[in-house]
Amino acid sequence: MHVLAIEEEREEDLSAKIARVSLGPIPEHIAIIMDGNRRWAKDRGFPAIYGHWRGADVITDILSFASKMGVKVLTLYSFSTENWTRPQKEIDQLMKLIVFYLRKKKRSMVEESVRLETIGDLSRLPGFVQEELEQTKKATASGSKIRLVLALNYGGRDEIKRAVEKIANDLETGTIVKQQISEELISSYLDTASLGDPSLFIRTSGEQRLSNFLLWQMSYTEVYLTKVLWPDFQHKDLLDAILEFQKRERRLGGP
Repeated sequence: MHVLAIEEEREEDLSAKIARVSLGPIPEHIAIIMDGNRRWAKDRGFPAIYGHWRGADVITDILSFASKMGVKVLTLYSFSTENWTRPQKEIDQLMKLIVFYLRKKKRSMVEESVRLETIGDLSRLPGFVQEELEQTKKATASGSKIRLVLALNYGGRDEIKRAVEKIANDLETGTIVKQQISEELISSYLDTASLGDPSLFIRTSGEQRLSNFLLWQMSYTEVYLTKVLWPDFQHKDLLDAILEFQKRERRLGGP
C-alpha cells in the first residue's frame, strides 16, 4: 500500500506539472542533444550500443508526449559529422539501429500523424540507411501533428559551408545577386529552411557545449541543461525544461 501511495503521489505531481505547463506558451520547436547513452550503458556494465537502444526507446516516448503537449517540431542530434571518429563497430551498430527503429516505428508514426524529416548530408550514410529514411519520409509525408527531424551526418559548420557553396553557385549563375544576401536569404539555404529556429534547446547528461549543433539557428534559443542521462529522460524532465522556458523573458535582443 505504501508503494502504491507513492506511485499515486508521483502521478498527481506529473498531472499538476502538466496543468501548469499547459497554462503557458509551449515552444513550437525543441532541439535536443541526446547525450549520455554510452555513459548510461558503461555505468551498468553494458556495451555502448545498449545505451543507444535504450535511448531510441526514449525517443518514442518523448516524441509522443511532446506532440500531446503541442510541440510542432522536435529536432534530435542523432549522428554528427564528428561521430565518424568512433569505433567502426559502434558506427555499424548505430546505422543498423536507425534502420531498425524506422521500420519498427513507421506504422505508429503514420497513426500518430508524425512527419519524419532529416537535416545533414545524407550522402555519406550507407545506402540501406538512406533507402529506409526515404521510405519512411514518403510513408509519413502527410503527418501534420508533429515533425520529427533527425540530424544525421550533421554538423553546424558543415551545414553553413554547404549553404555558402549553394549561394556561391547561384551567384555565378545569376539566380541571385549580391545585393540580395541577407540573414533571411542565408537561412533559406540551410537544411532547416522550412523548420524555423528552435525556441528551446535541451542537452542531457550535464555537458555544457553546443557541439556543432544548429550554430546559426540557435542565436536566440533558450538553453536548458540537465544532468539526467538521455536513457533516463522522462516526461517530467521535458516538463521541467518547458517550465523553465516559460519563466524566461524572450526579448530577442529588444528592449
